[in-house]
Amino acid sequence: MYAVVMLVCCSWVALLCPSVLAYVNLALHKFAWQSHTWLSYTAHLAVDGRYTDLEWYGGQCASTSGTQTAEWRVDLGGVRNIHHVFIQYMTGNNVWDENNRYTWNFLGFSVYISNTTNKEDGVSCLRDTNYTRATIPNPVNIICPYHGRYVIYYNNRTHYPYPEGYSVYASSELCEVEVYGCPTPGRYGDNCSLLCPENCYCDVIGNTCVECVSGYKGHLCYEECAGHTYGVHCNQSCGKCSGGVQCDHVTGSCPSGCDPGMYGDKCDLACGGYTYGVECKELCGNCSNGQPCHNVDGSCPSGCDAGAYGSTCKQSCGNCRNGVPCHHVDGTCPTGCDAGAYGVKCKQSCGNCSNGDTCNDEDGSCPYGCEVGVYGKTCDEACQSGRYGISCAKACGQNCQGCNRFNGVCEFGCHPGWTGIFCEKRKCAGHTYGVHCNQSCGKCSGGVQCDHVTGSCPSGCDPGMYGDKCDLACGGYTYGVECKELCGNCSNGQPCHNVDGSCPSGCDAGAYGTTCKQSCGNCRNGVPCHHVDGTCPSGCDAGAYGVKCKQSCGNCSNGDTCNDVDGKCPYGCEVGVYGKTCDEACQSGRYGISCAKACGQNCQGCNRFNGVCEFGCHPGWTGIFCEKRT
Repeated sequence: MYAVVMLVCCSWVALLCPSVLAYVNLALHKFAWQSHTWLSYTAHLAVDGRYTDLEWYGGQCASTSGTQTAEWRVDLGGVRNIHHVFIQYMTGNNVWDENNRYTWNFLGFSVYISNTTNKEDGVSCLRDTNYTRATIPNPVNIICPYHGRYVIYYNNRTHYPYPEGYSVYASSELCEVEVYGCPTPGRYGDNCSLLCPENCYCDVIGNTCVECVSGYKGHLCYEECAGHTYGVHCNQSCGKCSGGVQCDHVTGSCPSGCDPGMYGDKCDLACGGYTYGVECKELCGNCSNGQPCHNVDGSCPSGCDAGAYGSTCKQSCGNCRNGVPCHHVDGTCPTGCDAGAYGVKCKQSCGNCSNGDTCNDEDGSCPYGCEVGVYGKTCDEACQSGRYGISCAKACGQNCQGCNRFNGVCEFGCHPGWTGIFCEKRKCAGHTYGVHCNQSCGKCSGGVQCDHVTGSCPSGCDPGMYGDKCDLACGGYTYGVECKELCGNCSNGQPCHNVDGSCPSGCDAGAYGTTCKQSCGNCRNGVPCHHVDGTCPSGCDAGAYGVKCKQSCGNCSNGDTCNDVDGKCPYGCEVGVYGKTCDEACQSGRYGISCAKACGQNCQGCNRFNGVCEFGCHPGWTGIFCEKRT
């Protein structure tokens, strides 16, 4: 809760003029600080609201030890509109006159209002240069209608000789400091009820714009700082913002970072500590005599140390002959390379030349080729996987897991089924395969050896088996080569033999043969045929003939039944057919019973039943038999 005081008039110019005003004590219980605190007389005792006991041991006053300067300040927590400052100095609870022992410490004091903790950044409300021990008032009310965050009390004994009556050392014995004004920023008036214009610090008493807030300028503080300026009165210059943009008109910070070579929130600090570039992230190279590089581009104004080259001296010289320094700009070696190095800058090392020869110092080539195990123009590439020997010209054994690049030995082992230092020997035989040759081959076609590594059969499987390894018997009512044959009609739906398709329990009724795939003929009265040869023991049904009654009678005359053994018609054939079993149609040019008659000689072809020339006559003839001349 804010305390409200009524101020009475004072008689001296710097003090309060006759009036009755109401403001808030802005300093009450705020953070306070002082230099050289004496014992337990801490700074906060001057803003705790107590000053009924003004004695040294009263416990209500702050004090500093005697030194050349004494400073005390209170932080109001933000910029506030201040009307006046009240100070109650220690009295020892004695009469305040020239005989009071505290007056000589009070003489020469100053009061400031500032927006920083530095009094020099603020305004001076009062500086005592005239009072004596007899005339200095206590308490004192100091009118200072200004705005600020810190109220600073200051005294010093730095310029000897001191005025008459002054103490030898400066100290402060403040029992209470009260700062009266408006608690809300931007308010003014007797009751702090009126609003100041925007961006303006106005007079606490009237509506006069005494100063613009940071970042603004002009009579009414409407203009933002421009032209690369910022801050209070726009009198501070922006730093080196990236791209030359305007800094923040209030804080001076750069919204998009700094130009190369600068750092800090305001980009007003040049890179140091041997750094340069954007955000000072780059480290300087080896500049001559340890000098720092240019903060923007990292260049070395005095050149490079020996052994370094380039615009930033970050590159190291190669192996120049006899240790001669390389060229400071391009790094070339004026005298050539040391043995074992090559290239324009002698930075590349020779490869493995045969017999330990030195390579050409320009292109690195080996005059007599490469050592074993390496290849390439400069003999610095190890043999690729699967190659070995001089210039990697030889291929590893095809059964190697990976050979030694120098001698071709299969040091990483062989593929399964192979052995020997070059993996040139097969491991398995006797119809076995696998890593330890402990797996048996399947039924490979013709009984050949399976693949000693995988167990697969190179020429397929024996009949009745399938699979890559021929180790699976035909199933699903199949048999034979590649299980492509289907079982016949085995008794009671039993599967057939997987190799030859035979039915071990015989055939179902109506089927016969080794594989029960053949169907019985038309046996008399539906009697089943013989299950092996298919013969009908009781003869054939009418209209069928033959040993197995599978043949049908031909066109016997008058619809007679043929002989059930040989199929002959007892009374000959019907018209239009002929043959032993009357099942052959008349040949072209024949017709009638048993095809005994010849078609007319002028016919293009006659009907085999009645001889009519149904396909027309030869030219010059007509009639149904082509017997008439036209």
